[in-house]
Amino acid sequence: MKTSFIPKVLMLPVVASLAACIPSPKDLETEPVKVQTPKGVVTCQLYRQNRVEWDRAIDFPATKMSVPEADAYCIQEGQRRLK
Repeated sequence: MKTSFIPKVLMLPVVASLAACIPSPKDLETEPVKVQTPKGVVTCQLYRQNRVEWDRAIDFPATKMSVPEADAYCIQEGQRRLK
């Protein structure tokens, strides 16, 4: 069974234009912020509003906390800034 080449060619510009509309996390980054915690300072990479699930720690006292714990502080800070 042969399929026509023309529908595939016509779909290429549509797919390309849709892909250009989707922002990457890099496009939504804010300046890193420092958050004081009971275990030390955590530097967070926050993202624009409604992207709190992407917020993450980029520097933290590794001897005192884990990556998930540091990330949780950053998500908490992102939620606080949304209010």
